[in-house]
Amino acid sequence: MMEQGQTPGGTGRLQLLSRRWLHAYEQDSATEMVFRPATYKFAPSRGRRGFELKSDGGLVDIGIGPVDRPQETHGTWSLESEDTLLLFLGGAGQPSRVLKVLSVDRNRLIVQKPA
Repeated sequence: MMEQGQTPGGTGRLQLLSRRWLHAYEQDSATEMVFRPATYKFAPSRGRRGFELKSDGGLVDIGIGPVDRPQETHGTWSLESEDTLLLFLGGAGQPSRVLKVLSVDRNRLIVQKPA
């Protein structure tokens, strides 16, 4: 397994992944989930889930809390192989979420929907 926050594509890929991503659920397909940078102009919503991947391996998981306000949980992340994103919350030894990255660029992250 790679060190937390490292990517096989070098610093270019790390820079693409290292940002705050919010779920653009309106753009999902039957098999894919779409995330956009937090700066994206989203349609109005009662809250959006997402996560922030920090370049130092830190993670901020963004959930929907009471009264639709964001609720943050901290952890770490790593990239296993070229396309498997592991999210660890609250010091867990096992990943809390495993996301298969299908594509990533500056404006969009697409992951496979969990089965």
